[in-house]
Amino acid sequence: MQRALDLASLGLGRVSPNPMVGAVIVHNDTIIGEGWHQQFGLAHAEVNAVNSVQNKELLVESTIYVTLEPCSHFGKTPPCADLIIQSKFKKVVVAMLDPNPLVAGKGIQRIREAGIDVEIGILESEAKILNKRFLNFIEKKRPYVILKWAETADGFIAPALDAAKEAKQISNNLSQLLVHKWRREEDAIMVGMNTLLHDNPHLDARLADGFKQPVRITLDEKGAISGNYNFFDGKLSSIVFNYQKEEVEGDIKYLKLGTKQEPLLQLLTRLYGNGIGSVLVEGGSKLIARFLETNLWDEARVCTSGKTFGTGIVAPILRKPIQEKFELETDCWKVMLNCPHPKCA
Repeated sequence: MQRALDLASLGLGRVSPNPMVGAVIVHNDTIIGEGWHQQFGLAHAEVNAVNSVQNKELLVESTIYVTLEPCSHFGKTPPCADLIIQSKFKKVVVAMLDPNPLVAGKGIQRIREAGIDVEIGILESEAKILNKRFLNFIEKKRPYVILKWAETADGFIAPALDAAKEAKQISNNLSQLLVHKWRREEDAIMVGMNTLLHDNPHLDARLADGFKQPVRITLDEKGAISGNYNFFDGKLSSIVFNYQKEEVEGDIKYLKLGTKQEPLLQLLTRLYGNGIGSVLVEGGSKLIARFLETNLWDEARVCTSGKTFGTGIVAPILRKPIQEKFELETDCWKVMLNCPHPKCA
């Protein structure tokens, strides 16, 4: 099963809002086939694993290990439960059930009714951690929200707003590369209006290889953003949440928010409706503070550098257990979760 989980992880940044799934086929303690869900809309892990087996006659005496319950419905591809039944596997081992109401035990039921032995729950916690974005998307009906910021050793997230661009960089070059890799792994990247106006960021992942670029998002509550920024360069899909208009201009979507409900909740609901499964929120301090205040976040990645500013914009204070900690030369990164999560216990 661990091999199946490793294969599934290769789908990060490629299959959203679908889950990452891996499958391994074993005959007489030997792996004879394996596969993973490689891209949204393409063949599922079970299909790729079965297709990789050279001698299909061995399937009737084989066990297939799958990280997620095989689907039982027609979507962009046929049901994988049917493929498993047609292949006449001896046994199916599943890490976790699929919380999607379209599946939710139906795949397991169908396989068992066909007379195939099914075992559930092997490395279940690991499978849930791997698919935290998918589980969040199904259960909370909103994207998985990751807050990311860098702060100085003396607790500032930025110098004065009118400081030179070079003076605003807190993290080192290795951390910058890591952040661009993270951008490739998520569906969207978001900054607040002040960050867009004062820093004019590209909000792309040009420093890292990957399958796709994230959708760029900002919240313009005052209608103050014009088109003279990198955000509007037409190179990437972008979304401007605002209170004035709902329209599409080239690669820019303007999505109008109502005035009677929390804007961030509306924003996340609209992103869910657009199939965006995860958002990396990179600032600024006011936007991050609003996500923290409304508790509409799932993970925080915080970099503390050796630099000091002495004065500036104070970094958010987050009192959560540290789940992961690592160093990149002079930078120290901490990862914290905001959930009743298997890894939090």
